[in-house]
Amino acid sequence: MKLKKLLRFIPFYKVTKPIEEVIVKGLSMDSRMTESGDVFVCMRGEDVDGHQFARDAVTKGAVAIIAEELIETSVPVVLVNDTTRALAMASSAFYQCPSEQLHLIGVTGTNGKTTITYLLDEIFHMHKKKTGIIGTIQVKIGDRTFPVKNTTPDALTLQKYFHQMRQARVNQAVMEVSSHALDQGRVYGCDFDIAVFTNLTRDHLDYHENFDDYLRAKSLLFAQLGNGYNKDREKFAVINKDSPVAKKFIKSTSQGLLTYGIYEEADIKAEDYTMSETGTSFVMSTPIGSVNINSPLMGLFSIYNMLAAAGAAVLAGVPLKTIQRSFEQTKGVRGRFEPVRQGQDFGVVIDYAHTPDSLQNVLQTVNDLTRGAITVVVGCGGDRDRSKRSLMAQVSVNYADRVIFTNDNPRSEDPKQIFRDMTTHLKGSYEVIDDRKEAIRKALTTANTSDIVLIAGKGHETYQEINGVRYHFDDCEVAREILREMKERPS
Repeated sequence: MKLKKLLRFIPFYKVTKPIEEVIVKGLSMDSRMTESGDVFVCMRGEDVDGHQFARDAVTKGAVAIIAEELIETSVPVVLVNDTTRALAMASSAFYQCPSEQLHLIGVTGTNGKTTITYLLDEIFHMHKKKTGIIGTIQVKIGDRTFPVKNTTPDALTLQKYFHQMRQARVNQAVMEVSSHALDQGRVYGCDFDIAVFTNLTRDHLDYHENFDDYLRAKSLLFAQLGNGYNKDREKFAVINKDSPVAKKFIKSTSQGLLTYGIYEEADIKAEDYTMSETGTSFVMSTPIGSVNINSPLMGLFSIYNMLAAAGAAVLAGVPLKTIQRSFEQTKGVRGRFEPVRQGQDFGVVIDYAHTPDSLQNVLQTVNDLTRGAITVVVGCGGDRDRSKRSLMAQVSVNYADRVIFTNDNPRSEDPKQIFRDMTTHLKGSYEVIDDRKEAIRKALTTANTSDIVLIAGKGHETYQEINGVRYHFDDCEVAREILREMKERPS
């Protein structure tokens, strides 16, 4: 592709050298990964400024630089006001606007994003659609999977994934959209067909100025659905009507609206629901009819997740019977209220709950399911919102009979400081075991018949980050290992 064509979506720019004959083979925003024929885009991060590495990129073979400031170099420099926007525009141009060729669903909110994307993946798979997922756990393109660093990748990586989906003949894509990604413009250039809102509770206030700023960032997904109406490609918003901030999200979009809920009047509603340790049952009423749902997924939050997924699927033209069958056969998502069974006479559940609200929801669900006592093993991540630590600790002692605080991912923080933040003003009984494996061992080896042990905070994660180093650690794997040891040990 010629550089001139790559820049076709960028309205105003200046160049330091002629660009008419420059041929582009790729894009890069990391000088270490730059290859011959790439255009290097200078991105400004919190810790690193890409402008400092432009000359390194040229030595690696970059044929042009996109930058916000003048750089003395042998290749043309394209000067723009904002490299974040320029990266998104250039990436979309280079990969031929791939999201326009996909039916793309974006899911945002504090809790439920991952589960909803996987429920939708199962529904569309049953509907004979080839699917792609981008989210917290992995990227999936058809039957191929790739590891991820962020819930929502940068604009360049996103457009590359969409391009790969088109090459693989994927026709239905679903992705989690984080508040960071929306605020930082990572999803610029993504042509969403349906945007789903789950809920909004306290999270990421280490990044956002306050809760209102967090709400503003999340609402961008719905505002970015656009103002125009095209019957050949309709856009829709799916909103949780039971959320206290539902009205603000409804007002943020001009597109077609479908609401869901349990308590408020909504387009898709769960009625006559029952919950047990084996799953949930309810009548799901929708604008196109009603069906009985009997799902192995447990808890009230699972009903909300199913309603949200059903709303997006209905708008995408999936028959109710297909949605019903998918919900009945689903195995759930790894690390999301995942039971661990090794023949023990008490329950063990792994869950990703890492906010006060999500932890409370999970503990309330556990309370509804057990006749015995509840033990929770939980910690708080380092280098993240400190204000939620005491709230999570208080939720733990309020809803569990026994509480063990342990390390989550302390990252660069001193674990002792994290424990102090959690416990300084805490009212209730607890113990601290900083070694996560030993904390899990203590919880499991002291559990009695009919008890439930909840291991919270890390869910699907397979690592523990301490002092900037990631060590292999899988809550489910550790729990199974300890349960096997207990079974083999003479009584």
